[in-house]
Amino acid sequence: MLVVALLASATMGIAVGAFPLSASDVWGALFGDGDPTAVAVVHTLRLPRVVLGALVGAALGTAGGALQGALRNPLAEPYLLGVSGGAAVGASLAFALGAPFALIPPAAFGGALAAVGLALLISRAGTRSDPRVLLMAGVVVGAFANAAIMVVLADLGSNTVRNALWWMMGSVADANWAQVRWLATYAAITGGLLIAWARQVDLLALGEDAAAGLGLDADRAAPRIYIVASLLAAATVASAGLVGFVGLVVPHLARALGFRHHRAVFVASALAGASLVVLADVLARTVRAPAELPLGAVTALIGVPFFLARIRRLA
Repeated sequence: MLVVALLASATMGIAVGAFPLSASDVWGALFGDGDPTAVAVVHTLRLPRVVLGALVGAALGTAGGALQGALRNPLAEPYLLGVSGGAAVGASLAFALGAPFALIPPAAFGGALAAVGLALLISRAGTRSDPRVLLMAGVVVGAFANAAIMVVLADLGSNTVRNALWWMMGSVADANWAQVRWLATYAAITGGLLIAWARQVDLLALGEDAAAGLGLDADRAAPRIYIVASLLAAATVASAGLVGFVGLVVPHLARALGFRHHRAVFVASALAGASLVVLADVLARTVRAPAELPLGAVTALIGVPFFLARIRRLA
């Protein structure tokens, strides 16, 4: 069902736009048949955008599922744990220094790494690594990052601030095949590690004592999974800016569909996240056409009500 939903979402993402295409036109253009203009539009503009959006959603869904399981918190999500905020600080500094746009993604990745390192440093202040402390440390780092962004952007020109804010709100409008290849390679490595460690996440979800009784060193496993999931999320920020709440919503959807073991949850979350981001991008470019909404704003409009509903259920 999730694979069919992804194929339908991808077809819609390619077909909808200023140059509308039918489903048959889309599938023909994918194989180089039909109108040359349609083939060019599909292969040059829309297909890279859809594939990048699907990769971003799949990576965020997998990272969110891993963080929720390892930290034993159903509200854990990269956007809420400081990873995205750290990436935004790095990008803001690059904008402030007048760096070319090609350097913005590496700067964002470096900022995300710094945020992850700071959260881990705070959580290791005691004799043991406590997932609850790690979660709170991530939230605090994210709040600090938001304040740092305001400071960095305060003295910049209006055009620079506008460009920085647009990037931070998330978009796959400038997708190209180089970005797709980079994110696909990176996501395959880090996502593959999380799937390989899924059994460890199953044990961590039972609690530290239960995991230790079953032979798992929770003090090492939890930070390791946190780091890899955070790096996976950081790669999406470097590729498409801040796209929040996807990692919060789709793991719950996967569990609602009946998946319990985390290996299955990760795969289902990847498929659901890919469909969600592709559909969100369709909304972003059609609701107020020809103007385009930020992709992160659309996912936030979906995710925030869900987040509030989860808090109410946990209260």
